[in-house]
Amino acid sequence: MKVAFVCVQNAGRSQMATAFAERERADRDAEERIEIVSGGTQPAEHVHEEVVEVMREEGFDLSERTPREVTPEELRAVDLVITMGCSAENVCPAAWNGENRDWGLDDPDGREPAGVREIRDEIERRVESLFDELLAEDGRNG
Repeated sequence: MKVAFVCVQNAGRSQMATAFAERERADRDAEERIEIVSGGTQPAEHVHEEVVEVMREEGFDLSERTPREVTPEELRAVDLVITMGCSAENVCPAAWNGENRDWGLDDPDGREPAGVREIRDEIERRVESLFDELLAEDGRNG
């Protein structure tokens, strides 16, 4: 199963989702079953500082991560594309063949720490639920 977390800049929501997904994958011993892709259609120069700060509070260091462009070729090979709230604006790619879900999350860029924490916590809940679903479908949840 290959899952992609996609947003415009790949500097906030998709970076948080990727970090939580990597943790879930490791904690659930699912490295062999779930591949994670993250990218943006117009990547920023760096992860948003407010995102780096609130993720640090949860034990993640995103300071060295670099936003990257996601390619149509990558998306064609993905089973599930999760957009972060940008699909309604027609700025996320529509080149995938698998399932698409839009999480409809607010952009954390420029927000106060409390607002970024709310977005972070919502992403964490959604990623945990996603892994519950994916691994239950796989028949080997754990």
